[in-house]
Amino acid sequence: MVRTWEKMADRLLTLAFGVCVLAVVWLLLQVTCITSFRVPSHSMYPTLVSGDYILVNKWIMGARIFDIWEAVEDKEVKIHRLPGIRKVKRDDVLVFHYPYPVRKDSLSMDMLLYYVKRCIALPGDTVEIRKGSYWINGTRKDKRFVRMSVELQAKNERQWNVALGWTVQQLGPLPVPAKGQTVMMDTMAVKMYGRLIEWEQKKPLVVHGNCIALGDSLITHYRFKENYYFMGGDNLESSNDSRYWGLVPEPYMVGVATRIWKSVSPHDGEVRWNRIMKKIE
Repeated sequence: MVRTWEKMADRLLTLAFGVCVLAVVWLLLQVTCITSFRVPSHSMYPTLVSGDYILVNKWIMGARIFDIWEAVEDKEVKIHRLPGIRKVKRDDVLVFHYPYPVRKDSLSMDMLLYYVKRCIALPGDTVEIRKGSYWINGTRKDKRFVRMSVELQAKNERQWNVALGWTVQQLGPLPVPAKGQTVMMDTMAVKMYGRLIEWEQKKPLVVHGNCIALGDSLITHYRFKENYYFMGGDNLESSNDSRYWGLVPEPYMVGVATRIWKSVSPHDGEVRWNRIMKKIE
């Protein structure tokens, strides 16, 4: 009888150890390789629809390493990124933390609020919207017309670009900052990049007549510490994206969305079999 209990205990310990190993492997894969997100809206229609479950590849950009508990508590965290296998390309579909969850005039990372959008412009690009169409580095991107839904029209007064006299119909030219890029600081640069600079430096940026002060120092130029991206939804009429709230810093990027691994209609719970393992392009 004693031997039987010993054998059972040994098997239970072996099973528990195996479960722990699998849990650790699963956690490592989630952190460093690939993870899953559910799409809650139609802002990326027809590429993605509400109820799609997408696989997000972290290897492409390189996985981020940071103190998740401090981030959950809304504390400032230092984000390190592992080496990736390639750089982000224009038209990649990316998952990222929404950068303005608390206030439109300052950046912060909400660990529980994720967006999925298409990369319209890369660090170093110049993006414009002319008569509703995207132009990147002087070349028209597509023939789609950039319009606003009724809901987004209501938010138009609070756009980040109102101070610049821009709208979702006519925006830019906006040079998207790249890491190491230097810009001359004037009132126009403050309007375009003030929030980014304050986020990078953790100091207020103030205009005094023709002078620009960062903290207690006057500056004439600024060199960016991070890369930034201009993100847009495929469903332009109902997508809340960079046209409304601005640029996304690279540390907020989670990874590249690659495939739809499951799709369930939010209306009737039916599985959309035709979307299973569909490549995201």
